Amino acid sequence: MKGMKKMIDLLDEISRIGIVPVVVLNDAQKAVPVANALRNGGINCAEVTFRTAAAKESIKLMAEAFPDMLVGAGTVLSERQVDEAVLAGAKFIVTPGYNPTVVDYCIAEGIPIIPGCMDTNAIEMALEAGLDTIKFFPAEAAGGLKMLKALAGPYVNLKFMPTGGINEKNIAAYLAFKKVVACGGSWMITPSLVDAEKYDEITAMTKSAVAAVLGFELQQVIIGQSDGDGGSFETHKFGAIFGKANETAEGITFENLPVASAKDGLNMLVTGCNDISRSVYHLEKRGFHMDMDSAVYSDGRIMEICLEEKFGGFLIKLVNKS
Repeated sequence: MKGMKKMIDLLDEISRIGIVPVVVLNDAQKAVPVANALRNGGINCAEVTFRTAAAKESIKLMAEAFPDMLVGAGTVLSERQVDEAVLAGAKFIVTPGYNPTVVDYCIAEGIPIIPGCMDTNAIEMALEAGLDTIKFFPAEAAGGLKMLKALAGPYVNLKFMPTGGINEKNIAAYLAFKKVVACGGSWMITPSLVDAEKYDEITAMTKSAVAAVLGFELQQVIIGQSDGDGGSFETHKFGAIFGKANETAEGITFENLPVASAKDGLNMLVTGCNDISRSVYHLEKRGFHMDMDSAVYSDGRIMEICLEEKFGGFLIKLVNKS
């Protein structure tokens, strides 16, 4: 299929981001501030819907202001809208349903497309067209994660981007299903927030959304050095927060946190996350660096990795929660 590598690269990037904000703009002059608010919140991606007359100009202004941003066009219903979106700078197309004319046109032109599918008929048309990733829409109204898993059963190589009813409370559950590449959502960038120009609030809600996706959670505190009297002053400070300290062969841990293996003599904060690859992507975007030599793999998946930087003398180890 023409443009297959472009499609694979796009989906890989979207998967690492984890969220595709669905943006409705009535005023194109708000496009750049909205994009900037999303980027400041940690999401360098947006699906601008063609529900309004401002969509084409909004995409153009976003793409020009931030060339590295993944700006796509959503709610695309015709070949004409595909052409308008791509000419404006859209890097991918999303449709609400399976429109054979639009899908065939995008495939022929090498334009990445994620068509909306809600049932097996649409899914099989997508597969017949050579696509392996679809938008499951409207996700919650169509039966949610339970329905998605049922649909995924017969189609072992199919991947999904559920959209519709996704929010901060349920996004982690959707992303935990390995056939979900990312979720579309608009809760962090509602039309009312945009119309009121509450860009700082959009940024704050975007940061909160990213936090829900990553799911960072302190799991173990290990102090590899003690003063021989049950722990150093640092130990007691941590103990005041995390509980009674216990000395083990691996260092000092705390009674209400499980013991983890660690290199002798190292102070370590072991942090669980929902997906290490996605977490690494977001942390690197924030300027942190990973110690790739510390990575531990299982079945081709990174299961744990350490940051290169230490914080207050502590090494940070990321581990997958599941």
